[in-house]
Amino acid sequence: MNDDVLRVDGLTRRFGDVVANDDVSLRVRPGAVVGLLGHNGAGKTTFVSQMVGLLRPDAGSVRLGGVDAVAEPATARRYVALQPQSQAPIDGLTPRSAIEMSGRIRGLSPSAARAAAESLADELDIGEWLDRRALPESRGLSGGIRRLTAFAMAVAAPTPLVILDEPTNDIDAARRRLLWQAVRRRGDAGAGVLLVTHNVAEAERIVDDLVVLHRGKVVAAGSPARLRGTTGSDLRLDLQFAPDAVDLEAADGGPLPFPTHRTVRSGRRVLLTVPTDAAAAAVTWAATLREREQIDGYALGPATLEDAYLALTSSGVDEPEPARTGTEAAHV
Repeated sequence: MNDDVLRVDGLTRRFGDVVANDDVSLRVRPGAVVGLLGHNGAGKTTFVSQMVGLLRPDAGSVRLGGVDAVAEPATARRYVALQPQSQAPIDGLTPRSAIEMSGRIRGLSPSAARAAAESLADELDIGEWLDRRALPESRGLSGGIRRLTAFAMAVAAPTPLVILDEPTNDIDAARRRLLWQAVRRRGDAGAGVLLVTHNVAEAERIVDDLVVLHRGKVVAAGSPARLRGTTGSDLRLDLQFAPDAVDLEAADGGPLPFPTHRTVRSGRRVLLTVPTDAAAAAVTWAATLREREQIDGYALGPATLEDAYLALTSSGVDEPEPARTGTEAAHV
């Protein structure tokens, strides 16, 4: 039995000669939070637009709750709530009225919609602004409060699938934490969540699986631990090179005096993933480079998903760890 709330197979969308989505496959099960991760311009929002019938794919299939979303977009949309990347058009409304209206459209009774607005205001800490009217030209409510209101509108009434496109844009750090917790609660309560983001560090904290999109293609998929591609004890040596010494061997005159699992270059920044037992040698070497003023600074810490993400989406990579690609991505 297929219980996926979202299943996408071989999705392709072109704009003239530009292939925005190239044979993309993924699935979201009930209760799972799946992150769709990629740089700006990777094809994420184009992908989302096809999930809700705003764009028609050139090839491939989309099924929402078992319904063919390409053939029956109106029926399929009943299964999904979307928070788009753009701000919700709520000028003239208060957050309370916008959330209640969204809940009523989704079938809530007036009392249930009122209760949902109150509950979400508490959950997201926006009660102070609940009855403040949004005005044109971004007056009345800040961008962050508008963004949190849009999230509340999307989740006011339960749906099998929630799609969130860059939901934390403009939101302050404290309320971002509240929003991530709210997203995780929806997954734990049984909804499938597709979280579209380019924020690697924050996504890693709440997702069950990740799909990495790069130039329209799925380049890897799996759990954060799998994509990290390292043991739990691996460390990252982060080097900030001086402008005239951006090559590791040129900086030290020879090969590295310690083993590495992965090397990623991004501008003047170099990230080395090293085993724990090489930490002392790595720090001694980096300190020597710093004394010679061949690097501006360095830091040693736990290996992160960001390292793997940069390795997957950057051309300046040596010996990247293997990751699932192609048809394997369909089984996330």
